[in-house]
Amino acid sequence: MLIIESLSKNLGEFALTGVSLSVADGEYFIVLGPTGAGKTILLETIAGIYTPDAGRILLNDRDITDVPAKDRNIGMVYQDYMLFPHLTVEANIGFGLKSRRADSAFIQKKVQESAELLNISHLLHRYPGTLSGGEQQRAAIARALVMEPDALLLDEPLSALDVRTRENLRAELARIHKATGTTIIHITHNFEEVFDLADRVAIMRGGDVVQVGTPEEIFRRPNSDFVAGFVGMENLFSGTGAPDGTVTVGDVHIRVDESVTGAVSVAIRPEEILISKAPLPKNGKNVFCGRIESARPNGGLVRVLVDAGIPFRVTLTRQGFEEVGIAPGDTVYLAFGPSAAHAYPSGAPEEA
Repeated sequence: MLIIESLSKNLGEFALTGVSLSVADGEYFIVLGPTGAGKTILLETIAGIYTPDAGRILLNDRDITDVPAKDRNIGMVYQDYMLFPHLTVEANIGFGLKSRRADSAFIQKKVQESAELLNISHLLHRYPGTLSGGEQQRAAIARALVMEPDALLLDEPLSALDVRTRENLRAELARIHKATGTTIIHITHNFEEVFDLADRVAIMRGGDVVQVGTPEEIFRRPNSDFVAGFVGMENLFSGTGAPDGTVTVGDVHIRVDESVTGAVSVAIRPEEILISKAPLPKNGKNVFCGRIESARPNGGLVRVLVDAGIPFRVTLTRQGFEEVGIAPGDTVYLAFGPSAAHAYPSGAPEEA
């Protein structure tokens, strides 16, 4: 268990402001947030690179706040690998164990095991400069795991890789986590990594954590306008909530997942809205009639804007868009269930 209590660190341009967080033993925990949110400072303070100005860090019930980085038994992997160019892959992986003055036979055994786990046994004789980006990152992860850390910190480990390599290494990280049970804290901007890897997610903004939850909770039940916008809730409306579970936005009444009264925000993911040229049965759903204002291709998707008294944004695959057979100016019908419309009090703290 990693427990962070009211952690603060001011580096001028970047800072942590009273971060409190807990990560369970063996959990894969991902931290998201915009540039400058404090994600890397958080990891580096956990690792011991920085001493906090205030707060505590506990690892397995041991206070490590003032413990030197080398004595914390925490591994860290950066996006740029940071391998020693003059050492072979084998020597890179075994470097930490050698620094601990471990027996050479033990080092060789542990390096081989770590290399096999990362599928790089055939590269042990090579130098980093001769490896691909994915191979270098595997070597960096192997170097961290060979130390059997109590926690492994990953700072955007896949961001410097091409798409195919990133997909492959993402699957490798899931396999490695399952095989080792290592507690992992992983910073990323990539939502696919969240859904493929994370047990839980923290959203950071302005040096603090503003929401923690499962990927499902974070992406479908944001607690503020900031989180809703950050995770792609393109339909975000302000309205008035009633005890019967409806929210009035202008002249439009939306049934929501939970009753919230007073001034509220409603967030709806664009891919959860069904669109049709033919009238749709209500069946307990929100159904609205509107006019297509625009349809904008975006890669393999089409983003459709519909005026139904309020502007709804709908995301379709290109095939889905063509099958529906709609175009700007058409009258269409929209439908989504109350479970797709998440309401929360307006003015919910964006920095907690």
